[in-house]
Amino acid sequence: MDTTRRRPNAILVLTDDQGYGDLACHGNPIIRTPNLDRLHGESVRFTNFHVAPTCAPTRAGLMTGRNCNRTGVWHTVMGRSILREDEATVAQVLAEGGYRTGIFGKWHLGDNYPSRPQDKGFQEVLVHGGGGVGQGHDYWGNDYFDDTYLHNGVLAAQEGYCTDVFFREAMGFIEANRDRPFFVYLPTNAPHGPYNVDPKYSRPYLDAGAPESTARFYGMITNIDENVGRLTAHLEALGLADNTILIFMTDNGTSEPGFNAGMRGRKGSEYEGGHRVPCFVRWPGGNLAPPGTDIDRLAANVDMLPTLAELCGLAPPAGVKLDGVSLASLLCGEASDWPDRVIITDSQRIEHPEKWRQSAVMTQRWRLVNGTELYDIQADPGQEHSVAGDHPEVLAQLRAEYEAWWTELSPTFEDYCEIVVGAEAENPSRLVAHDWHDVFPPWNQTHILEGQAANGFWAVRVERAGEYEITLRRWPEEVNAPITGAVPGGTAIAAHTARLAIADVEVRQPVPDGAPAVTFTAQLPAGDTRLQTWFVNDAGEDRGAYYVYVRRIEP
Repeated sequence: MDTTRRRPNAILVLTDDQGYGDLACHGNPIIRTPNLDRLHGESVRFTNFHVAPTCAPTRAGLMTGRNCNRTGVWHTVMGRSILREDEATVAQVLAEGGYRTGIFGKWHLGDNYPSRPQDKGFQEVLVHGGGGVGQGHDYWGNDYFDDTYLHNGVLAAQEGYCTDVFFREAMGFIEANRDRPFFVYLPTNAPHGPYNVDPKYSRPYLDAGAPESTARFYGMITNIDENVGRLTAHLEALGLADNTILIFMTDNGTSEPGFNAGMRGRKGSEYEGGHRVPCFVRWPGGNLAPPGTDIDRLAANVDMLPTLAELCGLAPPAGVKLDGVSLASLLCGEASDWPDRVIITDSQRIEHPEKWRQSAVMTQRWRLVNGTELYDIQADPGQEHSVAGDHPEVLAQLRAEYEAWWTELSPTFEDYCEIVVGAEAENPSRLVAHDWHDVFPPWNQTHILEGQAANGFWAVRVERAGEYEITLRRWPEEVNAPITGAVPGGTAIAAHTARLAIADVEVRQPVPDGAPAVTFTAQLPAGDTRLQTWFVNDAGEDRGAYYVYVRRIEP
């Protein structure tokens, strides 16, 4: 008997930069989210659910069940949004259990082997590049409308608005796999900036007096809401709704000023508004608590992997220390005596983590912020008055928890998550300045248009010793403009010499007039190393090549 057919399907919708207060069902007096409100009413809701304060760190914890700092991901750029090669994901757990797995939207845990979604358990992949549409890793000129995305590793032109495309393709995947268990991860890039949306979605908010930025932000969420309605109707039409676990959550606090449900802080903050987010779980045919049940127990993104594994009848990855715990008994109303716990989140956003930096140590009652401020979150949900002086024993206890956590995790904070070049799985590899180390990089296409003068290195691993072709570009291949030239909206730069350093190789050559690229050939040994490039002008000023293509030449 094929017991996998009785296992539930799972869909995880994760929106980007939508906060706890950006929902009508959470009290926002302006926004219109009728389909998410309906889902809220049909779900078991976690009301004390936490993530990291920014994008990639939340995704790392969500995918692995481990604190993001364990996984090498504590930033959104600088090579610190790349998931370690040896990290196992929820997609791998489910795929190994017989599930068909697909991702549609924003990955933001590495754009190169071995950290791409197809390397981490996803069998069907449709994603934009980097941490957002229009960033350096993304296809040049993408603007949310009729974009080009990576479909199973191959660039493919799409028709329609980004959110509509990701939901449409996810629904097609669901229909194609309706007769077997599937896992759909639907991490939208919306409502992350830039706030590009059809005016029909933003106009009602403008008419209601909302500022332009807020109107566009809310319009993007209204479009998401519309797509959630399409998704739930699609599940009903296919007869899949009863045996499908549908989860809705967001990746951090809101990025837009406005209603914030009384919380302090927004995206990026160590205060509650930076990391407390909605989490709705609906499973009509499962043994969950009644719809509309609120669970106030402290929970987090790291709990999602063990929870889905248990609900789907699978084991978590063997030999892996998880920071998360299964919430299945809470969801099913069977945990009458749930123990208190400690969860730690922080917002590092630098090359190497710093102790206590923008940190929150959480228990059911307490929040220790930055190692010195203590809040009774039940009595003071807005975190207005620190009571550290009144509760020295609690302060000492939570500081000790953090100290132990830091001692355990910090030995790996100097390590890099190398991009592997010359591998069969990806050859050539495209390296993008987004992942430079030791400098805040030009991570967005606007920075590249400006010709931002910056430079850093890529941490790489040469898979196999041999001859390699390394091509330096200012513009990506799809643009193919001269290194010193400008494209519409861009700035020309001066460069007469191109220079490359990797392993024990350091070479240079002139930049020919009008050349879109300079290519070097080098013999490279296998192993971990650094790759750095320079475009140098007559005054000796330099900037790195924003795009580098590395190809192992077949013997």
